[in-house]
Amino acid sequence: MKVAACRYPVGRPADFAEFAARQRALLGEAAARGARLAVLPEYLSLELAAMFPPAVQGDLHASLAAIQPLRAAWLQLFADLARETGMFVLAGSFLLADGADRHRNRSDLFAPGGGHFWQDKLQLTGFEKATGVIAPGDALKVVEIEGVRTGIAVCYDSEFPLPVRAQYEAGARLLLVPSCTDTAAGATRVQVGCLARALENRIFVAQAVTAGQAPWSPALDENTGEATLYAPMDAGFPADGILARTRDGEVWAVAELDFALLEGTRGRAQVANDRDWPAQHAPAITRARLEPL
Repeated sequence: MKVAACRYPVGRPADFAEFAARQRALLGEAAARGARLAVLPEYLSLELAAMFPPAVQGDLHASLAAIQPLRAAWLQLFADLARETGMFVLAGSFLLADGADRHRNRSDLFAPGGGHFWQDKLQLTGFEKATGVIAPGDALKVVEIEGVRTGIAVCYDSEFPLPVRAQYEAGARLLLVPSCTDTAAGATRVQVGCLARALENRIFVAQAVTAGQAPWSPALDENTGEATLYAPMDAGFPADGILARTRDGEVWAVAELDFALLEGTRGRAQVANDRDWPAQHAPAITRARLEPL
């Protein structure tokens, strides 16, 4: 399966039609490169706040309220683009009102045949908690894409091993990570999380990122990182775990993910973190004890 992960330069669309035209052009590029699955970044929906007056753009609470009426158009747009391009499309994330003055950071996946799957972000960052209006998800899922079970870990979720391990144990061999980070440290944390999840579980990971500056938005103000496709650092794969990464302003990182190779080399891995995972639960090592010196 050829997968494309986006380094998305945050824009400032004047209206939904302009936003839609840009998504159509971007996804058309990924399809032209042969991608079967395209991954867009976290918080993509907040770009829609640029359509509203400055007082709304600069207020996160007002921005979230303003974009809610666009949810139906968002769903229709990406469903149409999946069908038109023939790709599976992960449409970044949309901060969706839950009816209790809170919002779920929801990542939607669209199939070219009309299917729709979603995963809410489970762990909230300090910024998200401080807003007072973003709530964590309460369900962990996997979905099958043409025979490949796939999970989604929205940004910070990729830094936690146990939920991703649960997705692996449910059969996931591909993890999609839509992300948005505003510092080099944040970008590094997500990168390290993606590498670790690929190593621990012997899976592929596709990370999309936001890029550039959007001083008009309190959430999209600064953006850093590179879109990357990761593999386990073991037999048959790159020693650094990097299959493809954007550079020099590239928009798409694209790589062919060989799932037959992934499974075929599992039994002759140099180290087998996925197979040896249960050893962590041995009674003698589940707790460390303090010894005298």
